[in-house]
Amino acid sequence: MSRPCFLVIDREFPGSISTRKLVLETAKFNVITAYSGREGLETMRRFPGIDGVVMDGDVEDIPSDELMQSFKSLAPETPVIVICPPSGFYPNADLRVDSFQPGLLLEALRGLRSKEAKEIINHEEKINREEHG
Repeated sequence: MSRPCFLVIDREFPGSISTRKLVLETAKFNVITAYSGREGLETMRRFPGIDGVVMDGDVEDIPSDELMQSFKSLAPETPVIVICPPSGFYPNADLRVDSFQPGLLLEALRGLRSKEAKEIINHEEKINREEHG
């Protein structure tokens, strides 16, 4: 089974890890985390085979639209999903997801890689059946 891998660019908070990373890993996606736009670009250069970029719309070190354009110049086919408040406007994003709806983020990522997402769900169901009966 091939698990999709997403680059998550999140703002860093003292003493914590990305909650988006936890949400995506709980859904059995692989996640590489960066805590700034610059780190995200460097990470994408090191790991060009990622399935998508999930970025906080409020990344502070590089303006969001400039950052999205940079990702597109590195990997034009890789979707960029921006997490932002409902009023956020990001014309260079492939998808925009409300920052307060982690379920919508999972739904969007599963839609990008639907075959792999179905395999993960089927695998989880198989494991549950084996454990419980």
